[in-house]
Amino acid sequence: MRLKEVLSKYFKGDKVIWGVVFVLSAFSLLAVYSSTGTLAYKYQEGNTAYYIIKHFVLLATGLGIIFITHLIPYKYYSRLSQLFLYLSIFLLGITLVMGTSLNQASRWLTLPGIGLTIQTSDFAKLALIMYLARVLSLRQDDKKINDFNGIFVSLILPVVIVCGLIMPANLSTAVILGVTAFLLMFIGRVKIKYLAGIAIVGLMAIALLFAGAKISGKDIWRIGTWENRIENFVKGESGDNYQVEQSKIAIATGGFFGKGPGNSTQRNFLPHPYSDFIFAIIIEEYGFIGGFIVLTLYLFLLYRAGVIVRKSTRTFAAFLAIGLTISLVFQAFINMGVAVNIFPVTGQTLPLVSMGGSSILFTGIAFGIILSVSRSIEKTEEVIPEPETEVESETEE
Repeated sequence: MRLKEVLSKYFKGDKVIWGVVFVLSAFSLLAVYSSTGTLAYKYQEGNTAYYIIKHFVLLATGLGIIFITHLIPYKYYSRLSQLFLYLSIFLLGITLVMGTSLNQASRWLTLPGIGLTIQTSDFAKLALIMYLARVLSLRQDDKKINDFNGIFVSLILPVVIVCGLIMPANLSTAVILGVTAFLLMFIGRVKIKYLAGIAIVGLMAIALLFAGAKISGKDIWRIGTWENRIENFVKGESGDNYQVEQSKIAIATGGFFGKGPGNSTQRNFLPHPYSDFIFAIIIEEYGFIGGFIVLTLYLFLLYRAGVIVRKSTRTFAAFLAIGLTISLVFQAFINMGVAVNIFPVTGQTLPLVSMGGSSILFTGIAFGIILSVSRSIEKTEEVIPEPETEVESETEE
């Protein structure tokens, strides 16, 4: 059996998205291996194989999750979305109270017995988008989509609760998730005046938190940290913005073609070159061409999600695919924007490229669900449609 036939038999769904997954994974392995050398000499007595093997296992697990998830019919995710939302709220609350703290932020939950840590906000992002896709698909009737009370309880309130629980420990993730939810509701025909109200309330809440931190003189919920980051970004101060300065050096010395794989110099000076600033390492070693390829891959993902939405005959499928894609691409743009000094430092990873644990696993689930939707469209196109006698209810999804 030829390779093309094997791939067609086992890897269903959009082939372009599969291509994006595999090319990003290749970049991930190369960049992580190069950028963890200093880490290996510092913590593993120079054993450079330790981190690449660990990352390879996580990446292979993520790819396995994509494969398994894309075989599950997307309609089951509609039924699970409510359970996942309630579970994510519970886990976020537990993390906020008794989570594992790092840099004054409780973002991780350590599972007892096995010692595995997960960043609960990764699960919350996935759960909230799935839930919003379900509710929007059920409220596409003009009367329901224009009912403010119904919209507030079923859509706006869950967004406020989830983002509010994420915000104390991870402001950037809360903002990114809030903007993604805002865009998804806009696509789902929620009235502009409702969305404008949400935006105003959200900005006022953030402003009040910053004001409270300023008045109290304490770094409440790391607000002071964020204030310093924004001030340094606006003023362009290099003394307190060491990470960005080293990132810009890496990008500037990379040139058009780069220094070549494994020849990065700034990996020895740049904090977190394997996660937050991995895009800078990619440009340093592979040049403008490498950075452009990575950027184009995420743009291809966004474009193919648009194709999926255009071909989809089900509203839940369309909202689910575009919501998850916007979340992944938006996070990628933020990460790349930080590396080139367009945005303040946020700590966001590059999806499917940066070294990480739970982020790779939940990114794999997101990719798998998107491919599940495209797989269902392919199956529909292969079957000659029969005359419909009645309209199938969205609730059956």
